[in-house]
Amino acid sequence: MSLVHPHAPTPPTPALWSEPARETAFSHWLSTLAASQGLDASSVRLASADASFRRYLRVDSAVGSRIIMDAPPLKDDCRPFVLVAQLMQQAGLLAPQVLAWDEPNGFMLLSDLGTQTMMQAIDPAQPQANLGLYLQAVEALVAWQTASRADVLPLYDQALLTRELALFPEWYLGQHRGVTLDAAQHRTLETAFATIMAQNLSAPRVYVHRDFMPRNLMVAGDRLGVLDFQDAVYGPITYDVASLMRDAFLSWDEDFCLDVTVRYWERARRAGLPVGDDFGEFYRGVEWMGLQRHRKVAGIFARLTLRDGKPQYLADTPRFMGYIRATCGRYRELKPLLRLVDQVEGVPPANGYAFGRV
Repeated sequence: MSLVHPHAPTPPTPALWSEPARETAFSHWLSTLAASQGLDASSVRLASADASFRRYLRVDSAVGSRIIMDAPPLKDDCRPFVLVAQLMQQAGLLAPQVLAWDEPNGFMLLSDLGTQTMMQAIDPAQPQANLGLYLQAVEALVAWQTASRADVLPLYDQALLTRELALFPEWYLGQHRGVTLDAAQHRTLETAFATIMAQNLSAPRVYVHRDFMPRNLMVAGDRLGVLDFQDAVYGPITYDVASLMRDAFLSWDEDFCLDVTVRYWERARRAGLPVGDDFGEFYRGVEWMGLQRHRKVAGIFARLTLRDGKPQYLADTPRFMGYIRATCGRYRELKPLLRLVDQVEGVPPANGYAFGRV
């Protein structure tokens, strides 16, 4: 996930370096570009932090600001970013253009899509007031999926799903909650994982952004720019719309989620995408995909806190638990998982659940 956490202030901040050798390499690289790119090297400042080891800087140029990606090569591979940026541009999406790239050192100069994310433009108190923004996101998503081709991006396969699902018991249950599962709880979790995986792997495959949500979309006129796409894969068509409407940092009531998801489904059908003729069945697939994603994100956020010293992410954990309970409470096959989650969270059994509202 990229950009700063949405609950944190973002005043202009100097670009500080923890490694003198890397700062020297950066200064040398920037000086070689300054003349050809019209850059003002003295204007470099922090643009955003990242949940990974990557960060972004902003620098002024003769034709407006630019973005610099600082991605230490031993910790971050920039090649997927370059590939997916090209794929998105070919699909007609607004994505950063790579203007210069120091591959050995992990420095990249990019076009700047602006400073306002869709997240910042949203009015959480008035869902319908945000419909226009969500429809722009739908248009971008359909264009991205329509451009899909097999054997271009890594496959979102059983191995990847298994690794993602394992984050929940390892980091959220074990490390964060300090829970040691007994044999019966292990069986419940394994059965639920197998059921979730079978459902999600049965979905038709398209290009998947994997973090298609408002804080990774930039407001840029009549269309949205797209960021944080370097982890894109070829996988379930339900994934990105689940990310969009079951946001890691923002919750909507189900009527608004249904409204936007129906509009996506109708637009995708017209574009010839394999979303099926039964919206109810498609929506079930979106819910099950969202369940897998939220278990993964809960694990990632626990890991960010406990391993990487970024505790702000766990503040949104109750949102994931709300999503998980809502989906598990709706489907008979998932009721045992619901009981397990409630045992861990210390929540008494209930007859109904709000749709992820916290």
